[in-house]
Amino acid sequence: MAEGSVAADQLRLFIERIERLEEEKKGIADDVRDVYAEAKANGYDPKIMRMIVRLRKMETHTRQEQDAVLETYRAALGLE
Repeated sequence: MAEGSVAADQLRLFIERIERLEEEKKGIADDVRDVYAEAKANGYDPKIMRMIVRLRKMETHTRQEQDAVLETYRAALGLE
């Protein structure tokens, strides 16, 4: 019976940790949203900013490969 109680306590602690982290994650997401709103109020385009953030996360060679494929597709569709 004691082992079941220990397992239940451990499970509860895991759940509580996850809940705290989820709350922190929500707070950070709210902060990020506020920064994008502030940038928009200053004349910046949040959609483009999100694209830039995504591009900066990529490794250089991955970004270069995607750029090359995009240029190929644009050329094929006459979007130059």
